[in-house]
Amino acid sequence: MNLELRHLKVVCAIAETGSVTKAASLLGLAQPALTAQLQRIERTLGGPLFERDRRGARPTALGELVLSRARVLLPAMKGLQDEAARLAGAGSDNTMSRYRIGSIGGPIIGGMVHRLSEAQPDAQISTHASYYVEELATMVLAGKLDYAQVGVCGDALPSAEYGLVWQTIAIDGVCVLMPEKHPAAKGVDVDLADLAEEQWVAGTGDGCFGDCFAAACARAGFTPRRMLETDIRGCVDMVESGLALALCQPTFRPPGGLTHVPIQGAPLRWRQVLGWHPDSPAARVAPRLISMASEAYQEAAARNPLYVEWLEGYPQLGAQQLAAA
Repeated sequence: MNLELRHLKVVCAIAETGSVTKAASLLGLAQPALTAQLQRIERTLGGPLFERDRRGARPTALGELVLSRARVLLPAMKGLQDEAARLAGAGSDNTMSRYRIGSIGGPIIGGMVHRLSEAQPDAQISTHASYYVEELATMVLAGKLDYAQVGVCGDALPSAEYGLVWQTIAIDGVCVLMPEKHPAAKGVDVDLADLAEEQWVAGTGDGCFGDCFAAACARAGFTPRRMLETDIRGCVDMVESGLALALCQPTFRPPGGLTHVPIQGAPLRWRQVLGWHPDSPAARVAPRLISMASEAYQEAAARNPLYVEWLEGYPQLGAQQLAAA
């Protein structure tokens, strides 16, 4: 039998768990099958790799040698696979044959994919949804996605620890979703202080409903009441029932009977960004994608003419001047 990477993974799993039984569970194998596989590995290597008794499995001197090599080889192979995944699907300088785009939703992803599909009808385009920026950034870093189109609080960009390039597409003033009959729905915007007695509801995942919202309320002179959390449909239902108000993007299209109103002074902002790995084919194609993303945003924003008019008083918001990627 020739030793393979999967055999090294077996040895590492037994060492990490300290038990053949636990390693079998971790690897999704039956315990007798893993025991037989370990015996074949030991015959190939010429001796026992573990001392096994009631206390578990402990590496022998030979086992320690194999583990030391495995802990170098396995990460190296994983790195090779990640690099290969990033290079897969490369086309010409401004196209790829495959596009894998992760997103947290919002106004850009639909229009961007539509434009990309029209420009390259033969390209393979897939999308992946998540509530969390970190999950998508990790997938881009691992070569499982080419791009991540996400939203973050307006005063920040996603963490630099992933080594990705992030391009800002637009910055919006966060709005308050409320019934059309709500007294605060009558103006062009709403003073956050006027909502001090309201209850609030928020969706799952990254958003402006954490520390930055509490800080904005504190600056407005109050502490927000109890905050509820549910999915987006649940948020809409609670707003429709009059139970709570919610924060939303100005490009969100509310159902009948609801409206969204910008917050006066834009104390909360939402930044739409596109991210990619600088050493991947996606980096070469990025200028084309961010142009499509910008067009998609402007198309979505134009559906809310009252917000577009409100933006005239906030020149720092809206679609951003795109730098060369």
